[in-house]
Amino acid sequence: MFDVYPRYDIYPVRGLGSWIWDKEGQKYLDFYGGHAVISIGHSHPHYVDRIQHQMKQLGFYSNSIQIPIQEELSQKLGEMSGYTDHDLFLCNSGAEAIENALKVASFHTKRSKVIVFENAFHGRTSLAVTATDTAELIAPINHNDRFIRVKLNDLEAVARYLDASVAAVLIEGIQGVGGIQLPDNTFLEELKLLCKRNGSLLVIDEIQSGYGRTGKFFAHQYAQFEPDLITIAKGMGNGFPIGGILIHPDIKPWSGMLGTTFGGNHLACAAGLAVLEVIDSEGLIDHVNLIGEELWNGLVSLKNMTQIRGKGLMIGLDLKEDSKSFRLRLLKDQYVFVGSAMQSNTVRLLPPLGMNKEELVFFLEAFKKVYYA
Repeated sequence: MFDVYPRYDIYPVRGLGSWIWDKEGQKYLDFYGGHAVISIGHSHPHYVDRIQHQMKQLGFYSNSIQIPIQEELSQKLGEMSGYTDHDLFLCNSGAEAIENALKVASFHTKRSKVIVFENAFHGRTSLAVTATDTAELIAPINHNDRFIRVKLNDLEAVARYLDASVAAVLIEGIQGVGGIQLPDNTFLEELKLLCKRNGSLLVIDEIQSGYGRTGKFFAHQYAQFEPDLITIAKGMGNGFPIGGILIHPDIKPWSGMLGTTFGGNHLACAAGLAVLEVIDSEGLIDHVNLIGEELWNGLVSLKNMTQIRGKGLMIGLDLKEDSKSFRLRLLKDQYVFVGSAMQSNTVRLLPPLGMNKEELVFFLEAFKKVYYA
């Protein structure tokens, strides 16, 4: 394997709900979900049944034929997200969703510039990695002058650069890799007005912050505005590769405008439908609001915590120490997975949406043992 991943010396072989087991039988609490991917829990029975049933029928054929399960997924997503009038384009990942959203914005506006924000992370492919605020990830071939980067929540800076060359403004519902940084609701609402006046599109990246993680279906729904494009992935498939874009009805498609071989395949749609059905039937968004508040209160009670940010089950904590050694101790001594961020002292918490109170207590006790050690 091409050695690009710093890996823990752990070999998980099985997962169920919020837990995973390694090859020695050691049990770990998963409070990170593989970068917010595990939304409804590992090996959820309905999810497994949905995919198995579809595999027995038809695993794959390309988008050159009719695929009714795509329409099922589109309808269910529209109903649950509240965007019933939007169209859905399906792809395979968050980075692909970003690439295609920016392409749509450029096609629609006939423009080529994009305003993005400091500490943003949008993916690692050609346009997505240039939109990402991590210089070492951008290869020479990716460098271009299409992206204008400004400070988050700085409306004056956006207005300064928003001109007739700007196709879109791209912003995360909540910055994930950037350390759980939240755009202000007023900022988002004013941003939409600025974009509309300038003829630019507002693209909201909900790849990490969507699918109920923050206590709304999408994080931006805490504000009062409607984006032009919404990118989705991660929790959308609970581990099965799937991504997509919700596209405002004012943006009209034409044959060949976008395309994909694997996007929207039968198995991916079965996984995507299963996730939505579980979120719906188990009332997971309401649950996230309740359990998220309890988690927040438990963390706020910790002494000497520098800062806590987030909504629902998308939380960032700033420690007084480097988080790397803290996370390793939490993993090795207490058997709990958490995540990192761009800031060296930040810990990211992204547990499955169905996490229960017993697991919450287990996490808080484990966290305190390492925190106060």
